[in-house]
Amino acid sequence: MRTPGTAHDNRFTARGARFAVQVLRGQAQVDFLPSALTGLVFAIALFASGWEYGLYGLAGTAVGTATAALLGVDRDRVTSGLEGFNACLVSVGFAVFLGADQVSTMVLALAGSAVVTIVTGGTARIMATWELPTFTLPFCLMASAMTIAAPGFERVWHHSAGLAELTRPAGGSTALGWTDLWHAFFANFGEIFFMPQWYVGLIFLAGIFLASRRVGVLACLGSAVGILTAWALGAPADQIASGTMGYNAVLVAMGLCGVFLVADAWSLGYALVGAAAATALTSAMGALFAPSGGHTFTWPFVLVAVVFLAAAPAFPRLRRVGAADPADAAVDSPQRAAEDAAAPGTAEPDRGAGRPRHRPTVPAS
Repeated sequence: MRTPGTAHDNRFTARGARFAVQVLRGQAQVDFLPSALTGLVFAIALFASGWEYGLYGLAGTAVGTATAALLGVDRDRVTSGLEGFNACLVSVGFAVFLGADQVSTMVLALAGSAVVTIVTGGTARIMATWELPTFTLPFCLMASAMTIAAPGFERVWHHSAGLAELTRPAGGSTALGWTDLWHAFFANFGEIFFMPQWYVGLIFLAGIFLASRRVGVLACLGSAVGILTAWALGAPADQIASGTMGYNAVLVAMGLCGVFLVADAWSLGYALVGAAAATALTSAMGALFAPSGGHTFTWPFVLVAVVFLAAAPAFPRLRRVGAADPADAAVDSPQRAAEDAAAPGTAEPDRGAGRPRHRPTVPAS
């Protein structure tokens, strides 16, 4: 027979376990994956880059997830990790650019992880007008505001110089050696979380494959397209090898084929074109943000994904995930719809169907 204290402890433990799973899913959702196991691998990757980055990632995701739950966000969104990925990126980004060992950075990272939940709600309402997800737009807004504003505050900015610089033509060798190529291939996955080490990117890639082989293959194709496009356009070899030119291509390839558009040969080609466009746009965004240090974050991914997804309905060969198949739609006539609506016992429509979602979850393959 269990005592009341034991039952209370068990409930507390169960809630803690559920919250831990939600936090890990939030980290995995950075790459569109609702897998707690993948989130654990991602946490290991951050710790491999530096223990402080692992802590920032987990703490930021936890704060964002808890804030969403306290504000009453749809439980399915919280459970699947959709309220944690922007907070994860905000927290890790603050640590990278402001200094992970500073108390002010810790405070700002936690506060930013909570505020980005509100920014997510606001941008979701706006983007829902066009039936578009927010992607990582809330993170981009927060991160750009941080890098622009931080040098103006002595208690926040602890570096000797500011971030501002003038735009200038690309310089350095454009010849890619074998080492540059395989470093770039793996670094492209790590740079999504601001981690340039190739071995950290390898761990991230392993986590992606752990959740979905299809998404893993798409990530690899996106990385390859990013490298090829950057090389063809004449980007400096050191930038390609560091992963800064290709990580947005990885996100576009994963997002446009199978996550938001039905996976087939047409959406694959569409996604790879988008990956190339995101690589080219990376340089443009770097020049645009040069006064604040030239940090593009995931702006190229967001802009390309929004445009390509908004354009998709104009192309009959592309279908949004969750949209009715044209053949099925042709069968359902207005009369049939009216008959179904008038039929007794018809289930009440889902009241949450109109709630904007940032990104659908991807089932493991």
